Amino acid sequence: MVLQKGSADGAVRPAGPAAAPTPVITLTLRVFLVSALRLRRTLKSRVLLSMLPPYPLRPWRLFGLFSAEVHGVTASHQSKPNEINETTESPTVPPTGTQFHQAHPYNYHFIMDNKEVCKTKTPFLVLMVPVAPTNVADREAIRQTWGNESLVQGEVVLTLFMLGLSGGAAAEQLQEELKQENLLHHDLIQSDFMDSYLNLTIKTMVIMHWLATRCQTAPYAMKIDSDMFLNIDNLVLMLQKPGIPKLNYLTGMLMWNRPVVRSKDSKWYVSEEMYPDPQYPTYVLGMGYVFSNDLPEKFVEVSKSIKPFNIEDAYIGMCMKKLGLAPISPPDSSQFKAYNTRYDRCEYSKIITYILGSSQEL
Repeated sequence: MVLQKGSADGAVRPAGPAAAPTPVITLTLRVFLVSALRLRRTLKSRVLLSMLPPYPLRPWRLFGLFSAEVHGVTASHQSKPNEINETTESPTVPPTGTQFHQAHPYNYHFIMDNKEVCKTKTPFLVLMVPVAPTNVADREAIRQTWGNESLVQGEVVLTLFMLGLSGGAAAEQLQEELKQENLLHHDLIQSDFMDSYLNLTIKTMVIMHWLATRCQTAPYAMKIDSDMFLNIDNLVLMLQKPGIPKLNYLTGMLMWNRPVVRSKDSKWYVSEEMYPDPQYPTYVLGMGYVFSNDLPEKFVEVSKSIKPFNIEDAYIGMCMKKLGLAPISPPDSSQFKAYNTRYDRCEYSKIITYILGSSQEL
């Protein structure tokens, strides 16, 4: 029924001044219906409130809680309380709310695991490459270059790719393609978080959880981005040096006294609410860092007490500080570079890592 505009009690009024008076029974029925509707709204509100988690939520998080399908996520893949729904592309304006849940990997489950790979082999070094689900080109380029090395300086090296879920209309088709890719290569590890730039800390902690529970026998591991050049021979030679620690070891390109970015226009923006200190503790640049494989379990445990944010390498630095540890400079710090140089065969033969312009440069 469409209610006529201008009626005081919401009832339908017939046109004209000679309208007949409304019977008493009709008024009683109306009062009953209005009361019933109000009661229904009240009960519904209480049910919705009972569904809220026991920590504060910003309006955009509340919308995401009840409207997961808006982001292209099916009911079985709804976002966890501490992750941010974005596509695999970096957002232009990051949300600014505090994340009150911990970036703890036990909130997530592996969809593709390949947990037997460290049982069939005993790797000396495990290379964990976080990569977007859609980024097939980078995975193929790595498989054909430095990721193709399985025996280096007499040591077994294993390369695996870490992925989250992709959103959007093509998510189901992409998921099927990823399953086929994994059947072919057996090198994908996928967990049920939304894969985005703002969820990199979650991605890193899931990497640590996988290493701590699936590959404890490996002495060393490395988290390395998919747009990096890696000289594995030099890396293994470095780790074989007698003075390299086998416990509590984290190395790479060290960052000291780095200020927290407060500009909201920057993709590295972190609010004072998220991280109040003006500087980060010493950390290793996230493009590629090497660590002894006793650390992942410690990171997972200590992360329960550290509020996460999206600067994942600084977050690992916070975990180290909480553990009473500090990253160590590599034996030759010039081997870890964060900038592009013109291709030089001699230069490439000396370094361990540096950032590429694209995977085509591999």
